[in-house]
Order: sequence, then structure tokens, then C-alpha cells
Amino acid sequence: MPRLSEVIAALDALWPPERAEGWDAVGTVCGDPDTEIDRVLFAVDPVREIADEALELGAQLIVTHHPLYLRGTTTVAADTFKGRVVHTLIKHDIALHVAHTNADTADPGVSDALAGALDLRITGPLVPDPTDPEGRRGLGRICELDHPETLADFAARAAARLPATAQGIRLAGDPEALVRTVAVSGGSGDSLFDAVRAAGVDAFLTADLRHHPASEAVRHSPLGLVDAAHWATEWPWCEQAAAQLDALSDRHGWDLRVHVSKQVTDPWTTHHSSGAPN
Repeated sequence: MPRLSEVIAALDALWPPERAEGWDAVGTVCGDPDTEIDRVLFAVDPVREIADEALELGAQLIVTHHPLYLRGTTTVAADTFKGRVVHTLIKHDIALHVAHTNADTADPGVSDALAGALDLRITGPLVPDPTDPEGRRGLGRICELDHPETLADFAARAAARLPATAQGIRLAGDPEALVRTVAVSGGSGDSLFDAVRAAGVDAFLTADLRHHPASEAVRHSPLGLVDAAHWATEWPWCEQAAAQLDALSDRHGWDLRVHVSKQVTDPWTTHHSSGAPN
């Protein structure tokens, strides 16, 4: 069995920590480098439910997309939410490793997995990484559909192919407008509207769209907006990342057992349509 340090080196080769944004907190949160690893669990969020799932599986390593501590802290006391996660992991010798913005811009990265889940053909990054001479890395992806479809049908495609959440899929724009090209970005994407407009696509699928940026976008252009739950747009990366580690395990003869958590850790749990009853 490989040691944790060997597996982390392989993960860092996939998602180099130096490519993370300066504000981000990626890398290994806890874990003994000499621990032997034979089972790994991938998930979006490093929450208590995921720690418990790893314990039940007998996994020695959790890899998540979201950081546990994005900002500094002065305590990991067990009576705090995040502190309890730390205590559970350390008590049971489970390591935690994070790949966040370094996985967002990777090739393949989070938005490649999102495009793949929607069966879209990728033509390039939405915001290219200027340090990539091949022009494949970057934030978001520009995609084409095999056949044009209405914005409503494209939103229905997203609803059918992304994991189910309480939010579901929200749509802004003309439902009957034809969609041929799409920009996608896993996670919060309304900071990318300038790049989306410059790309000249028909629709933009992302998460966490705020009122004012979305309102301005649909009133100043025919751009269609498809807004999914943050967790749902990033979960496909877990399957993609697990497959990448599987391939590395085979190459190195590690015989790792790699799992993807199917627990929905999106914070929203119930949805009620608004409007007065007739």
C-alpha cells in the first residue's frame, strides 16, 4: 500500500497547489505522511457527514473540493462544527486533502466534469490561464451542443443530468430561444459575466447567481441563464477526480479502492414554489 505522502504527491501533480488563488486554502489539512492508504473517499464538502462516511468505509483519506478552513481560526475545539470534523479525522487517523481553485482551472478540471455531465462538446476555457501554452487550462469552459435546442430544453437537460437538489434549476431569459453554444462554470459564476458576454455564447450555466448581475445580464443581451445548486455543479468533479486517481493507482500498482460520496451536502434541503394559492 502507498503511504499518504505518495498519494498526496500524485494528487498535487494533478492539481498543483501553486495554481490555487492567493486567497484559497488548498492542500493537506491533516494526516500522517507515513500512514498507509488503501481506500479514498471523494466529496465536495468536508462536513461531519462525510467524515462519518469515511469512518464507515474504512477510508484513510478524504479528498474534498471545498476547504475546511478557508479563513484563519484560533480553535479546533470539538464543540465547534469544524473542530468536531478535525477531531473525528485525527482520532481515526483519516487524512483530509483539498483541491479547490487549483482543480477549477485544471485540465481536466471542475468545469470539464460539469460539461461532461451535460454531454457538451468543449471548445476551450472561458477565462484562459495565461501560463498554459496549450490554452487548455483556465476557469470555466465554452461548449457547443450537438444539436440546437431551446433554452427551456437545455435547462431540462441540466435538471435531468445533474444531481437532484432542493433548489433544482432556475432559468432566466426567453425559454424558447435557441441555444447552440454555452459557457459553463462549476460553483459561483456571476463574476464571469464579462467573459461570458465576450464569448458570445447563447447561454451560461453556473451556480449562485445574484439578483443584480443576473438582472443586468438578461436585460442587456439575449443571454440565457441557467442557475443550478452550487453543490450540484461541482459534484461531477468528484467522479472525474476519482477516475483520475484510479488511473494513477493502476499505473503505480497501488490497488487503491476509490469511492465517491453520493450524500447531498448542499445546505438547502426543501423548496416551496412561491405565490398565493388560487
